[in-house]
Amino acid sequence: MQVQPIGDMYANHKELTLRGIILGALITVIFTASNVYLGLKVGLTFASSIPAAVISMAVLKFAKDSNILENNIVQTQASAAGTLSSIIFVLPALLMLGYWTGFPFWQTTILCIAGGILGVIFTIPLRYAMVVNSDLPYPEGVAAAEILRAGEQDTADDTPAQSDASTSASTGAKDIVIGGALSGIVAFLTGGLRVLADSAGYWFKAGSAITQLPMGFSLALLGAGYLVGVAGGIAILLGIFIAWGAAVPILTSMTPQPSDMEMSAFAMKIWKENVRFIGAGTIGVAAIWTLLTLMKPMIEGLKISMQALKGGNSSNLSRMEQDLSPKVMIGWTVVMTLLLAVSFYQFVADASLPAGLAWLLVLVCTAVTFIIGFLVAAACGYMAGLVGSSSSPISGIGIISIVVISLILLLVGNAYPQLLTTGDGKFVTALALFCGSAVLCVATISNDNLQDLKTGYLVKATPWRQQIALMIGVVVGALVISPILELLYKAYGFTGALPRPDMDASQALGAPQATLMTTIAKGIFAHNLNWDFILIGVLIGAVLIVADTLLRKTSAGKYSLPVLAVGMGIYLPPTINMPIFIGSVLAWWIKNRITKNSAAAQLERNLKLAERKGTLFAAGLIVGESLIGVIMAFIIAASVTTGGSDAPLALKLANWDNIAQWLGLLAFVLAIVILARRVLSSAKTSA
Repeated sequence: MQVQPIGDMYANHKELTLRGIILGALITVIFTASNVYLGLKVGLTFASSIPAAVISMAVLKFAKDSNILENNIVQTQASAAGTLSSIIFVLPALLMLGYWTGFPFWQTTILCIAGGILGVIFTIPLRYAMVVNSDLPYPEGVAAAEILRAGEQDTADDTPAQSDASTSASTGAKDIVIGGALSGIVAFLTGGLRVLADSAGYWFKAGSAITQLPMGFSLALLGAGYLVGVAGGIAILLGIFIAWGAAVPILTSMTPQPSDMEMSAFAMKIWKENVRFIGAGTIGVAAIWTLLTLMKPMIEGLKISMQALKGGNSSNLSRMEQDLSPKVMIGWTVVMTLLLAVSFYQFVADASLPAGLAWLLVLVCTAVTFIIGFLVAAACGYMAGLVGSSSSPISGIGIISIVVISLILLLVGNAYPQLLTTGDGKFVTALALFCGSAVLCVATISNDNLQDLKTGYLVKATPWRQQIALMIGVVVGALVISPILELLYKAYGFTGALPRPDMDASQALGAPQATLMTTIAKGIFAHNLNWDFILIGVLIGAVLIVADTLLRKTSAGKYSLPVLAVGMGIYLPPTINMPIFIGSVLAWWIKNRITKNSAAAQLERNLKLAERKGTLFAAGLIVGESLIGVIMAFIIAASVTTGGSDAPLALKLANWDNIAQWLGLLAFVLAIVILARRVLSSAKTSA
């Protein structure tokens, strides 16, 4: 779904203000802490831009001269918390490997700052190609824009249906509140009281083959799916089928099931250790193909950016077309690249290698991070545009990066055997993981920057001010990531890495992605990594690319099969994918029903009304669950820190699992009905 940008009625509004920067910094610190904890606990992080927009409007409304552009800057800055914290997908692996015993502050901070700011710079030339001149849905970016617009009391006269009172800012806020309240209540009952299940699956066995019919009940993901579009939803469903309709049944039929392992646990183990690599291979080849297909519009975007150099200023561009100038971008790039080199030098210097080899490694790691980071920026931005930042498989990019970096360092090690034996062989593996962490910083911020720029485009913000705000967010987030990681490590430990021998291993944070990254890097240097599944994924991706190309040509661009979305369907847990698919189908069904039942003279109006109301309600679903997730993270962290349970509010009802699943399904279906009824009611035909 696309929402057209509103008119330029904010030319004289303040954007980058001191109070906005301070508020954005406070939100960034809070959300970074929440995301790091949740990411280490369950392997997922949430996008912080939408709840940040809500908090910003709630706080800044007490200032008489606050405005939509100032709120947009706050959410842009705070969005760094939901993305830069994804470094926890790799960095804790250094402790699991036994190479680090803590998180060195300056090494970690410099790495995050340099990688994050490079992520901003690398995606600036893509803004025109992937935001202004693109039909990507950017679900969270659009949702954030709708929230900001609904909170701006003066936007009623500039909405798609100007004369209809139902599209006024107050009504828009009502849709957000209703969606947010519904999603928040369900999230509290699910993650707080634990009386509703967040997912369910029907497992069955045919011979020795195992599979499942999965279902997730997240209303935030339902809302994200509503904004994604049916093409992306169908592609995700195809990925689910490849994983759970083919790969898992075949592999479980070929692998003896341990007698002490349940059917579901065995199938999930097969998926995590084998099938996920198929998804990583598909994502990798799709990312490369995406980069190639975007090359022409990327060049166009660069040409537009270079216009800012004409005459030595950007006065020939309108306010809403002004990115950071190429001179500034080059300056930031040089400085951040040097900071990367400093960070790698600090890391390599600890290994006491010969000077020549040490400097070679610094140069290689800096160059590899820069090149891979630049290449993945477009792919990450595309994925964020397709399914949103929350659902974008950044850890898949991390896997691909670790594989490439490890292979390059293995080649260096073949020329300098001392590298492979330093630190009992741990150093080269640790260096690959450290370098991969830098690439992930670039990838995550690239993933976020275009989403924020989409929001800014829709509310007519000034791009260069947003880009500065995100850099500030990167710096603030980077300064707190190391202390938060250190605190959590000493309090709970990680799976396979406990700071004290007397700690309870069952309370350790799982850090699932970091565990996987460790396995991959160690497997490459030990020459025992199974490449078969990655290559199968590459082959599947290549076949799907051909199919997508033919489909687009034969349908004149009407139909498509986003290959990245297929890879995500394979790689991400099915309980995350299914609500996205259902949301996308729901949006398609509502649009078709309105088209069928509307008179020709009312069709365009009805579609616009339905699109706006659906977008606002879906945004509310995302907001409600996100805010409850933040609140619950602090409650859980406070409980565990004081020796309490990691589910302090859980009612712990006996024999409740099956009932909780049915209640979770009922709440999910009820949300679908409410969403459909509200959207359809906004587009009733005249009598």
